[in-house]
Order: sequence, then C-alpha cells, then structure tokens
Amino acid sequence: MRQISLAAVEDAATHVYRAAVRTPLIRLDLPSGEGPEIYLKLESLQPIGSFKIRGAWNAVRKLTPEQMTDGVWTVSAGNAAQGVALSARLAGASCSVMVMDTAPQAKLRAIETLGASIVKVSYDECWQTVQNHASPRMRGHFVHPFDDDDFIAGNATAGLEILEDLPEVDAVVAALGGGGLLSGIGSVMRARKPGVRIYAAEPETAAPLDVSLKRGEPSWFEGWRPSFVDGAGGKSVLPTMWPLLKNLVDGSIVMPLDDVAAAMRKTADRVHVVAEGAAGTAIAAALSGKAGTGKIVAVVSGGNIDLSRFAELVAQPTP
Repeated sequence: MRQISLAAVEDAATHVYRAAVRTPLIRLDLPSGEGPEIYLKLESLQPIGSFKIRGAWNAVRKLTPEQMTDGVWTVSAGNAAQGVALSARLAGASCSVMVMDTAPQAKLRAIETLGASIVKVSYDECWQTVQNHASPRMRGHFVHPFDDDDFIAGNATAGLEILEDLPEVDAVVAALGGGGLLSGIGSVMRARKPGVRIYAAEPETAAPLDVSLKRGEPSWFEGWRPSFVDGAGGKSVLPTMWPLLKNLVDGSIVMPLDDVAAAMRKTADRVHVVAEGAAGTAIAAALSGKAGTGKIVAVVSGGNIDLSRFAELVAQPTP
C-alpha cells in the first residue's frame, strides 16, 4: 500500500522554505447566506506562482551530484516546469522541460526566464511521458511532476500550513491534475485530523478521477478536450497514483467551465486574486456547496494565466 508518511512531510517542511514561501489563508467573504464558509489557500503567491515549487524543490534537493551531472528535466503544462527549473537553478544544475504545445505563453515565458530549455510536443506525447516516466527526446534525470513520493511530500507541506492557520477546517478542495497535491494534503489530514473531507475538483471537459471513483479502478476519461483549465484535468488516473487517491479522496466535484470562469471572476472581484483555471475549478467546487458544510478550504493552486485570456474570462460582471 503506497503511503506518504507524516515524517516525510515534516522532513520536507524543514527544507522546502529555501525555495518556497509560507502562503496565507484568507476568508472569501460572501453575502450572507451565499454558500459555505470558504477560505482560500493562496499558493498563487509562491515565487513561481504555483504550489509546484514545494514538491519540485523537495525532489531536486535530494538528488546526488552524480544524478544531476546531465541536468534534470520534467514534463509539464507549465507550473511543474517552473518549479523544477527554479529548483535546478538553486541546485546548480541545468534543466530542460517537455511542454505541451497548448501551454499558455505566460508559463512559457516564465520557464525561459528561469533558464530552462523547452521542448514542445503534443498533449498526447506529454501524457505518454507522464505514464512512462521516460522519453527518448530528453536527457538527464527525470523529475516526475506528480508521481514521486518526494514531490508529493513537498506539496503536502501546504497541508501542514492549513492546519496551523485553521485547525477547525472541515474540508479541503483542490484541483486534480495528476493527484500530487491532493495526495499530499490528504496524507497530512489523514494523519493529523482524519475527519477532514478531501475533495478533488475537475473540469467537465476532463474528469478522470470522477470516472475512476465510480468504477472503482483507475480509468481514462472518454471525450477529453482541452480548455483554459490547463493545469488540471488529465486524460486518465495513473495506476500508480490510484492507491493514494482512492484511500485519501472522498469524492470528485466536477464543474462546468462557465462556473469555473465565474469563480475566477468572483475571486478577483472580492479578494483581488488572480486564479488560473485549475485554481478556479477548486474555488468553483467549494462555492457549489458540494463539499458540504463547515469551514471549506479551496486551494488556489496557481495564478499563471495569460492576462489577456484572464481578462476575457472575467469580463462579465459578478452576479
């Protein structure tokens, strides 16, 4: 049975702040009677604008000089790429990233700014690489963007912070891409406060965990299509991630894209925070009421979105 131990997370917490920062947890104030009591974990305020720096640094810091001789590489929609690129720079190693050809320009520019080289391929090839943990195109040590226990333990440090800031938390909602964030936070909650409900948030265009939970096995999502929610919604649940997800996640909340855009708009309007599509999916899921009652934390997993695209999505007035 695959597990992420609390000891591994606590060890990560003693090192992760060399690269990451401790992010705030803020209340999303809503009109009286409108939805549950929602708090936002602002991982969009990380140095790379995403929680991925936590896991990336925890994985890269453990590599030996020999492992980094030929550099490191990863495959990513953009956020993990930035995390690994910054971590490699801190560790003194070169970095290259395989990026899907639909990645936003904002993420591509950030990757280049961090000194990493970019290899653009199709989404299908990226997902095949995620499954195979290898690619003939790339050279160096592969840092998996989510299916790696050290990466997950680094992500999980966000869960420790949530419990410190809101000990009475009742549920946590986070977007699911590959499951590295949910698995990490879920592992912390099961160890420290097992009554906390853990929910995945997935866009209607790509919800493989919802299908997998209903079938009781890791599954593909038929009819997958790309959307502005580029940091979440993979084509399938990896069999290697399934043991963690099936035991740690209480359910998946699938959200229409219009609701995701509305949540991004409401967040910008109420608390002046830019949330990318994946983060907006988590906020939308929390707003839906499907995560139950009590104090609900939505993880704003990232804020890396082209501003012109963000402006289009939030152009309509908040109801």
